[in-house]
Amino acid sequence: MAELSFDGLREAMRGMVITPSDPGYDEARTVMNAMIDRRPAAIVRPVNAGDVIESIRFARENGLVVSVRGGGHSVPGFGTNDGGLVIDLSLMKGVRIDPREATARAEGGATWGDLNHAAHAFGLATTGGIISTTGIGGLTLGGGIGYLARKHGLSLDNLVSADVVTADGRMLTACETENEDLFWALRGGGGNFGVVTSFEYRLHSVDMIYGGPIFYELDRAETILKGFRELIAKAPEELGAFPAFQIAPPLPFIPEDRHGDTLALMVLCWAGPIEKGEEMIRPWRSLAPVVAEMVGPMPYPVLNSAFDALVGPGLQHYWKASFLRELDDASIAAYVEHGSRVPTVNSAVHIYAIDGAPNRVDKGATAFAYRDAHFAPVIAGMWPDPADNEKNIQWVRDFYAATAPHAEAGGYINFMSSDDQSRIEANYGGNYRRLVQIKRKYDPDNVFHMNQNIRPDASEAERAA
Repeated sequence: MAELSFDGLREAMRGMVITPSDPGYDEARTVMNAMIDRRPAAIVRPVNAGDVIESIRFARENGLVVSVRGGGHSVPGFGTNDGGLVIDLSLMKGVRIDPREATARAEGGATWGDLNHAAHAFGLATTGGIISTTGIGGLTLGGGIGYLARKHGLSLDNLVSADVVTADGRMLTACETENEDLFWALRGGGGNFGVVTSFEYRLHSVDMIYGGPIFYELDRAETILKGFRELIAKAPEELGAFPAFQIAPPLPFIPEDRHGDTLALMVLCWAGPIEKGEEMIRPWRSLAPVVAEMVGPMPYPVLNSAFDALVGPGLQHYWKASFLRELDDASIAAYVEHGSRVPTVNSAVHIYAIDGAPNRVDKGATAFAYRDAHFAPVIAGMWPDPADNEKNIQWVRDFYAATAPHAEAGGYINFMSSDDQSRIEANYGGNYRRLVQIKRKYDPDNVFHMNQNIRPDASEAERAA
């Protein structure tokens, strides 16, 4: 068989086409999860929507698998493949802020760091994640849990419109008044429906916040989790918080003799009036004796990037996730037992509070179905040495097995691993059947299947689930 030529695609694009014979190929094919080592036939780096259209056309004409990469943080490695075409949006990072309308227009390859930097100049922000190098695209399309969610909703709740290149090469705008079914599906349905080349977000007045991490002794973890449960239930929605288990990194504010110790942790973000910050934090500081803290006023983007160094390139990744309506005593016991065994400084266990604004959205209003969940836990296994893969993957699986009986059937798709496809129906609950119908309309051939895939050929039994 003759080797596929990419000369025609190079001529049709303004951006880059990188093949195995080109300098920089190995760097271009690398993704965040170092477990993933794949060799696509080409990585294209579009500079505009026209390049994306040409890339999809070329892939379809030549029978190539398509992966779409935004920030490259997909734990299952969906942003790459073997022998196919990777559409890498990393050159499309432009962000434009409209301070009068309090909106942002960001291209599909932008990260939350890019958006936060641009918006902060105007004292504005919207809900993003907790790692600034995460791409806006994957996070938003799957949900978007972050510090501001209790007050301002998930990232997808702040999506005003999206420009989408569909599988047939059309460029569509999806919003409340145009291609409404596609807009509904994009808000939680992941990358199943096309390549989003730009996102328009609603912004909020968030400038300086008061917060940061507080480390406590590990033996007080049960008390801290129960305190979290009680305090967050009555906390103003301007307060974002999540408890965690963490091996203490070698940071200046942590006593040197505690570096490497496993500790309980609370991360707080008060986004209300800054003069009330200390008052809002005080009850949390009193939960247990404090080992170390870095709490105070800071620009919102500083907190949003505070943990970037723990999630750098070259780590092995294996994650599991769930939703909780309530953080009951049985769940707390399981989290304390397994969280106390967190294996590396990079690995983490977080329990995100998603009550408040996310709960006020109807289950059927967007594809994101778990509107009655109050918490979204993640077991994020991350470690540097591939020799430790087996034991660390087992830690995540054992942890998940112990906590799953107390959780909802589905979980947050942005935290799912490659072996979680069997959960896809549960992840969407009552919205799954409608998602299949919309998938059939916009991507009947399942061109966009490198994701937590909603198959257009799902059986009637599956669609009725």
